[in-house]
Amino acid sequence: MSEKYPIVAVTGSSGAGTTSVMRTFDQIFRREGVHAASVEGDSFHRFDRTEMKERMARAEEQGDHSFSHFGPEANLFEDLEELFRVFGETGGGKVRRYLHDDVEAGPYGQSPGTFTPWEELPADADLLFYEGLHGAVATGDVDVARHVDLAIGVVPVINLEWIQKVQRDKAQRGYSTEAIMDTVLRRMPDYVHYIAPQFSRTHVNFQRVPVVDTSNPFIARTIPTADESFLVIRFARPQGIDFPYLLSMLHDSFMSRPNTIVCPGGKMDLAMQLIFTPMIWRLAERRNGSR
Repeated sequence: MSEKYPIVAVTGSSGAGTTSVMRTFDQIFRREGVHAASVEGDSFHRFDRTEMKERMARAEEQGDHSFSHFGPEANLFEDLEELFRVFGETGGGKVRRYLHDDVEAGPYGQSPGTFTPWEELPADADLLFYEGLHGAVATGDVDVARHVDLAIGVVPVINLEWIQKVQRDKAQRGYSTEAIMDTVLRRMPDYVHYIAPQFSRTHVNFQRVPVVDTSNPFIARTIPTADESFLVIRFARPQGIDFPYLLSMLHDSFMSRPNTIVCPGGKMDLAMQLIFTPMIWRLAERRNGSR
């Protein structure tokens, strides 16, 4: 962690909803005048789209049915930790972009599913903002989490996470339900070993819990709405959190544990604004004080 060059990381599985959280932070940064250097977790995949398909096919041929984007073999964990370390020390570091589609790839004259060249971060960033799969990952050799000043987990209950993934992959990528089920099964060992443990290292977790039937996520026709959900917010370090204020602002909320607030699902954006704006203030004050 760094006083002068803080790092904020939002981490969650595919389909968890980290992108919507990123938009909330964009609002906070813009309102508070914070210049954040943004990093997408996909840019630290080891292989581009074509290479990943080839590697997966080769793994299947060799009897490995669990090779996935969630595990260390398919990601540059060492490079991600190095970026966090270097940024925390100097405010610099090397990044690149993963180009998901034609819109993103067009300005670079590249094909979708490829990476841009590595380049240096802008020198005037107030903080580094990461959004992706592995913002708090730790293995025997790598500990990304130790460099993060504010780590946030986005963790829908598993059936809701799968519903969101199914609906997204069908609508945006044209995948069949069967193909998505195969992906879920292939990723499960890496999910258990590399995704789920991160949420014990985060500072705040947001977990959306639907109050409608999600028993079979693979036949659900719609994603449960925010109004059909509760939001469980867990603070790893509740010291200094003004729970009475949060409860007064998040109407119909209550505390289920001394470090946990439960509120209506539609309050997620407001809850994040209320919780994280003061935290960003403190990071900025600490940074200014270290100059």
